[in-house]
Amino acid sequence: MAAPAPLRIANADARRLWLASHGLSAAPSGADALRVIRDLGFVQLDTIQVVSRAHHHILWSRAQSYREPMLDRLLRKRQVFEHFTHDASVLPMEMLPLWRRQFDRMKQKVGGSWYVGIASEELTQEILTRIREEGPLCTRDFDTVVEKRAMWQRPPHKKALDYLWYAGVLATCHREGVVKYYDLAERIFPEVELLSDEAQIDGLCEAALDRLGFGTLGELRKFWDATEVAEVAAWAERRQPLPVEIEGADGRWTKAVACPDIEECLEAAPAPGGRLRLLNPFDPAIRDRVRLKRLFGFDYTVEMFVPEAKRQWGYYIYPLLEGDRFVGRIEARGDRKTGLLSVTNLWWEAGVRPSKAREARLDAELARFARLAGLAEVCRS
Repeated sequence: MAAPAPLRIANADARRLWLASHGLSAAPSGADALRVIRDLGFVQLDTIQVVSRAHHHILWSRAQSYREPMLDRLLRKRQVFEHFTHDASVLPMEMLPLWRRQFDRMKQKVGGSWYVGIASEELTQEILTRIREEGPLCTRDFDTVVEKRAMWQRPPHKKALDYLWYAGVLATCHREGVVKYYDLAERIFPEVELLSDEAQIDGLCEAALDRLGFGTLGELRKFWDATEVAEVAAWAERRQPLPVEIEGADGRWTKAVACPDIEECLEAAPAPGGRLRLLNPFDPAIRDRVRLKRLFGFDYTVEMFVPEAKRQWGYYIYPLLEGDRFVGRIEARGDRKTGLLSVTNLWWEAGVRPSKAREARLDAELARFARLAGLAEVCRS
C-alpha cells in the first residue's frame, strides 16, 4: 500500500502556527519569564545594549510586565541555567537531563580552539580550588596576563574559566550586570536522571519539534545545536515523524516533518492580533534568516558585524511585525542617562502604507519598549 500523501500546510496557516508557537499571537501580558523560557526552550543571551539587551527584549515581547532584574532572580533560584545552544543562552533547568551530551560536545569542540583552548593544568586546578574554597568568583577575581595581544585573545584565566564552563564543570551562579559569576556545577545543578546518549538525542529532537510545530531535519538540529546531522537523521529513521509540506511566501513547497498532533495545533492556533510588535534581532522566531524569508517573504540581515560602509540598513535594526506580516524595520537607541528613546530611522516595507492608525500602533509599542528600559520619553525625528 502506498504511503499517504504528506499533509500540505498553506502559507497563511504556517505563519499562524509559527507565530503561535513562538508566543507572538496573543497580546503579551504578565511577567512570567520562566513560562516564556520553558515555552521557547531557550532565550539567547547577548551583551549588546542598544535599548535593552536581547534576552530582556525577547522575554518582554511575550510578558509585557517583565523587567530586566527578573532573569537574574530565576538564575539565582536555580530555575534556569546558562549554557551554549547556537550561542550563549539561558535554558529551563528541566532541560538538564538532555543537556549532558552538550557539555561533552562543547568540551571537545572548544578544547582545541584558538579562541578558548585548554589552559595549563596548574592554572585550571588553582581556579577550581579557589572557587571550591571561596565560593562564586568572576574573571575580575583572577589576574593573569595575555602574553601576545591579538584580536579576541583572552587572558589565561578567562580561557580556563570558559573551558570549564563549556565542559559543565563550572556553571553560572548569578550575574551582576553582564559580569558572570562561576561556581562549581555540582553546587548549582540538581541531581538528575542519567539518560543514554540516544535518549538524549530523541528528547532533544522531539522537544525542538514540539516547540516549532514543523521544520526540516536541519532546522530541528539547529534549534538546540546539540546534535549532529547523522544523529538527527537516525532519530527520524527510528521515530518516523509526520511528513508534511510547507508552502512558502513565494508559493513554493518545502518538505518537512511535524509534531504528531499538527492538525490539532493548526486548529487551535489563533489568528495573530493586529498589534504592531518591535522584535529583537535575536528573537527565536526570526533567528533563521533563510526560514524567515521562506515563510514570511521578509529579507532581514543582522548587520552589526558588517563593516559600516557596507551596511544597507544599520548597526542594530529592529523588525516590525504586524499581525502575520513584517511591515518594516526601525533603528532606535536608548540613553539611560537622559531617559530618552530616540528613533533615528524608520523604513516601511514596499506596499505598506504608514497610515495614522499604523503610526499610532508604532508609537504605542515604542512607549511600551521605553518602559522596559526605564526610559521616560520617546523622540521620533
